[in-house]
Amino acid sequence: MVLSRFWLAIFISSITYVVFSLFAGNSYTVDYILNGKKDDPVLLSEKYLHELPVFIKDSIEKAPEKTMVINRDTLNLDTTYVYKNKTVKIYSGVQKSDGLLPTCKNSLLDLIIPLIAYLAFFCGLMQLLIESGAAEKLARRLSPVFVKVFPTVPKNHESISYMTLNFAANFLGLDSAATPFGLKAMESLQELNPDKDKASDAQIMFMCLHAAGLTLIPTSIIGYRAAENAANPADVMLPCIITSFIGTIAAFIIVGLRQRINFKSASLVMALMAVIGAIIGLLMYINGLDLIGKNFFTSNLSGLMLVGIIGFTLIFSLWNEKKFVAKNTTIFDAFVTGAQNGLKTGVTIFPYVMGMLVAISFFRNSGLFEIISNALSFFFSNIGVSKQITDSLPVAMLRPFSSGGSRGFMIDAMRTYGPDSFTGRLSCIFQCSAETTFYVIAVYFGSIKVKNTRYVLGTMLLVDLICVIAAIFVAGWFF
Repeated sequence: MVLSRFWLAIFISSITYVVFSLFAGNSYTVDYILNGKKDDPVLLSEKYLHELPVFIKDSIEKAPEKTMVINRDTLNLDTTYVYKNKTVKIYSGVQKSDGLLPTCKNSLLDLIIPLIAYLAFFCGLMQLLIESGAAEKLARRLSPVFVKVFPTVPKNHESISYMTLNFAANFLGLDSAATPFGLKAMESLQELNPDKDKASDAQIMFMCLHAAGLTLIPTSIIGYRAAENAANPADVMLPCIITSFIGTIAAFIIVGLRQRINFKSASLVMALMAVIGAIIGLLMYINGLDLIGKNFFTSNLSGLMLVGIIGFTLIFSLWNEKKFVAKNTTIFDAFVTGAQNGLKTGVTIFPYVMGMLVAISFFRNSGLFEIISNALSFFFSNIGVSKQITDSLPVAMLRPFSSGGSRGFMIDAMRTYGPDSFTGRLSCIFQCSAETTFYVIAVYFGSIKVKNTRYVLGTMLLVDLICVIAAIFVAGWFF
């Protein structure tokens, strides 16, 4: 219900502002909101040739293509005058994201089709884990901990193995693998849900822990920093780990208090200490490496772990091939069956993803997001917050809405202020330490057709805010 109202609020407020801007003369056209593409020039106005300043009129008439570009500010894009059919169209700036119709198209071609391919492959692997008995063994070993965090999930339930694989993939920054595992976990938890239209306690806890985004190897962030020629691309790794860990603990405590989980459980405390110990051990090892060693380790660990999971699944399945024979199937046929289920899941979530992405696109292109972002930056700057922090806030603000949009702001911050500046580093930490909240809710709950998400949205946004605050303090401590 909350997500539905928020979705409607985004659309209605954006449409209202667009119509007001058009009739108030603040914008010239609404076509770019419907049909424009990201980074296309924005049409500001249209005038007759004789209405322009003389030097611009003369330059246009002399130009071979009747086009003139004026560089007014080296930090901004050029203003372009295009003469055609007796009028001059004036363009300046670029569109923030694709318009409504291109977003509908691209959400299918650029997002859903690749996601369906990932789902098909990894759901095929998960089917092998089920048929071979590996998922059952993994669930049995982790049940003592998971039954404390998820009291409504029975011991040895298959959802435990799926959630484990999802968390492991997130730890290693393997987004393509984490999503299929997470969707399978939600489907499995839905089987235990007595009210199919309403999110269960277990699903809420899983979603909030997933959204906290605990990451041990932020490979994508390191890659972007290396591309921008940072002196040490991996120097934000420790701040990213600390910030995401704080967010994970915050999510666990907030949801746990609401669900009255026993935090004094010995198995729970031991599991938490084991995670902390693993993080400290990993950091100590990485800290002992030189720059080349750090780059080699961080760039290969995630890939090797994914290859290891695939290899283990296939070898374990071959070792237990008798179980497949007993079920009158083969290893490959079981993989195909799982892949077909992945295809069905991808088709199911498409309308949910498209609806959310279109709303976000409309919100950004309307100009409302920029107004809110500038207002918050102005507010924080006037209460004494450093400009280095306010310059990186657009990344934190856009992250819950759009991973691609916030990534664009992050790259822009590194290019504008430098990858080794405080703003550039803080932007990277913001990008790493939170999840695309609205997209994740649409995908995960859309896959199981849950309509009432209860307090998930509010909790996830609160965790995002905690991660932002933690990132600022952690970045200030390190840099």
